[in-house]
Formats: sequence, C-alpha cells, structure tokens
Amino acid sequence: MADRKADIIRLQNELIREMSRKNLDRVGNDLWGRPPADGGEELTPPPGYPEVPRIDFGGGDARQQAGAPEEKREEAPKEDIEELKKELHSYIGLEVVKAEVESLINLVKVNKLRKQHDLPTEDLSLHMVFSGNPGTGKTMIARLMSRIYRSLGILSKGHLVEVDRSGLVAGYVGQTAIKTKEAVDKALGGVLFIDEAYALTTRGPQDYGQEAVETLLKNMEDHRDDLVVIAAGYVDLMNAFVHSNPGLESRFNRFLYFPDYTVEEMLAIFEMRCDKAGYRLDGDAREPLKEILANESEDNIGFGNARGVRNLFEQAVSRQANRLAKQETVTRDELMLLKAEDLEAPEEGADEGGGPEAD
Repeated sequence: MADRKADIIRLQNELIREMSRKNLDRVGNDLWGRPPADGGEELTPPPGYPEVPRIDFGGGDARQQAGAPEEKREEAPKEDIEELKKELHSYIGLEVVKAEVESLINLVKVNKLRKQHDLPTEDLSLHMVFSGNPGTGKTMIARLMSRIYRSLGILSKGHLVEVDRSGLVAGYVGQTAIKTKEAVDKALGGVLFIDEAYALTTRGPQDYGQEAVETLLKNMEDHRDDLVVIAAGYVDLMNAFVHSNPGLESRFNRFLYFPDYTVEEMLAIFEMRCDKAGYRLDGDAREPLKEILANESEDNIGFGNARGVRNLFEQAVSRQANRLAKQETVTRDELMLLKAEDLEAPEEGADEGGGPEAD
C-alpha cells in the first residue's frame, strides 16, 4: 500500500512538473503552453498500474529570452496568414483584441498592394502598447504578432524576445546603453516585448531607465525596417509611460486593451487545460468551480486572470493526487477525473477524509 501511494504521488508530481516546464509560467503562453525543447523525461508507470496520459501541449515556441547564450537563428519559414488568423480566433475571449489585430493585418496587406501598384503609402508604425491586468493574454498575442509580421513579410525572422526593466537597465553609468543594445540585437528580425515597460520611466530623471529609453528609441529608428517593439503593462501606468517622452509618443501610436476574462471564459480556459493535460472536469464540479472563479476574480490583479486559472488547475491536480493516494487501486478514469472536492482545500478542523476529527 505504501509503495502504491508513493508511486501515485510520484506520477502526479511528475505530471505537475512537466506542465510547469519552460513557458507555462508565462501568459502567453499564458493559456496554451508549449512543449519542452528537450522533450522531458518519459514517465513510466509502476508494474501493473493503469497508463497515465502523457501531457502534450503541442505547437512550438520561437521565443528567446534576452540574456540567454547567443545562438545562430535561422529564418523560420513563413506561416500561412489564414492559418494564423484561425489560431487568433481560436483563443478564448479577447474579442476586441482579435478585431484590432484583424484590422491591422488588413491595413498591412492593403499597404503592400498599394506599393505594388506604385501608389503613395504612409509609413506604418507597427510598434504597439498592450495594456491590461496580468494574465489577460498580452504575451500570447505578442508572440502571435511576431509570427503574423513574419508571414506578411514585415519581419525577417518572426521570433519574440521578452525583457523587463532588469533586461535593459544596468547598475552603472554607460552600461545600460550596452545592455539595451544587446537586447535589441537579439530581437532584430522579430519582436522585442517589454513587460512592465512603465518601470523604465517611473524612478525619476536621474534613473538609468531614461538611458534605456533613449537607447531604445534610437535603435527603433535605426532598425525600423526589421524590428517591432511591443510595450506592455497596466493601463494607467502605460499611458503615463508613453506620454513621458515625445519620442515614445511618436513611435507608439497603436494601443490594444486586454480586458479581464469573464467567469465563463475562465471556466473554458480551465476545461481546456484539463483537455490538453489528459484530465476532465466532473460535471458536478462545474458550478462549484464557477463560484470559486467568481469569488477569486473579484481582485483580478491579485488573481491574475488566466494565471489564476492555471494555479487553480495545478492545485486541483495536486489535491487529486492526495485523494487517490489513499485508495488501494486506481483506474485510468480516476486518474483523469477532477472532482469538486479537488477544487478547494479542506476546511480547517476537518480531517483529510473531509469529516470532523474525533476527540
């Protein structure tokens, strides 16, 4: 019995670990994780145990973290724009964002057609500001935009490099410009995604963040034909960021607002995670889950929208493991089923079986 309990806990912990690998801690990924580059370790059930479904999140990840060891990046083949639009519209929620992205695609396509017919065209500024609370899909859409721009011939590589203040600002005079330029060089041919970009301009005129902004603006001009910058953060703070510098105002004139997810959308995200990870939500657990989501998301910043859903899912998987570890035998169906009791921790004063402790 002890061995079987240990085996179940080991397998479920391995499943949780695999789900958290690589990009699952980012929204962008924020909703649909990408597979580990190395494939991960194959999970092997103990003898006589039912097969545990292997997690497969599908897709690939072109993102490269700034500061990672430099490697030669080959140009990825252009993806079909219609397939990318299908992917865009498959995302849960984000209806306003989808419409804005679709409109931008149409604008770029028509602008290219005018050039082909020797008609005058306006220079398009494709740099963007993404504003919204955490977990609303900003990184995910930025990653898709890099692929869309590659498909449209705007960018030569179509990868995404993600940084924040620490990836651009150094602690000594003169080093910030070098650090920012290194981040830009990694992003050339793709998208430089600056998360919490407002942190570059909120610490006063003597802060090195101002040097990062000036270096960034120069490089945006120098590489305007093969670099797109997307700055992201909270709505009010991002408005202040853009208006803090005339150069930022002139280069960032496209704003996409990412609203918080509704309870129904978060429920759909939870069920999608179940499906992709080889679980299914018990029918009796749907209403309790909706209540939990409604209560938790009253503070959308603290809960984190899709990130909060991910946390709830991983906690449910962990509680399911504790529940199944008490059983003598476990079926494949039981390994896949998340029940209402797996969604919340037992109340204080209750034993692990759910009943009050005996005196």
